[in-house]
Amino acid sequence: MSALPASTARQDAWLLRLIATAVAFALFGLGGLFLRLVIFPAQRLLIMQPARRHRRSRAVITLTFHRFVRLLVRMGVLTYEFRGIERLGRPHQMIVANHPSLLDVVFLIAHVPHANCVVKHSLVKNPFTAGPIRNAGYISNDESLDMLERAAQVLRDGETLIVFPEGTRTPVDAPPRFHRGACAIAIRGARVVTPVVITMNTRSLTKGEPWYRIPHRRMHYVFEVGADIDPRLWTEQHPAPIAGRRMNDHLHHYFKTELGLDGTAGK
Repeated sequence: MSALPASTARQDAWLLRLIATAVAFALFGLGGLFLRLVIFPAQRLLIMQPARRHRRSRAVITLTFHRFVRLLVRMGVLTYEFRGIERLGRPHQMIVANHPSLLDVVFLIAHVPHANCVVKHSLVKNPFTAGPIRNAGYISNDESLDMLERAAQVLRDGETLIVFPEGTRTPVDAPPRFHRGACAIAIRGARVVTPVVITMNTRSLTKGEPWYRIPHRRMHYVFEVGADIDPRLWTEQHPAPIAGRRMNDHLHHYFKTELGLDGTAGK
């Protein structure tokens, strides 16, 4: 039997990945609905202490996200690799990452157990995500001073906090643009800031792009954990507002360099 032409084989692979993506996201939605209607209400009834309930809820979300990622890999939708994952998840650590796709937060929460996270404010109003966010004690990014203080406090309390300084997914064909809120949090509460540079072989699941517009080759994610950054490099030399600006400039330059967007190649 003769082999299929290369174009036909590529089209078949694309169609199979499209079907697999649809099945995976449908299962993810059903799983989220099950958590919202069954697991989290049961936790609210059985676990009275908020801190303990938050920890249990985060464990459930981490397990759910990890299995979802494994499902995507097994179904051939994507592949990925973490470099330096063992350095994530430490007490008082703020993890900052760029945000090229919809799945970035899923990957990080799946691989950093018990981490807290600053999430988009719109997700708190979404009926499908509001329950898990409240149960896990994640922090809504309403851009208020109270939010900055709550985020800094969880770091001072010894939690790991995941933050996407862009606040939303990076636009296609544009460099990441960091807001200063992440650095304002860091200088108030973090003992260490650890950057995670996320790259993809082909951009997909970007802002405003429907899930079914999948690329013609399998997505491959690389999560590169960078060297730790000590906020005292700036806080011991400048007052808080200036320290935050200087630190933000440093992070912005770091990510542009690692992503090869400043005229140099990344690692």
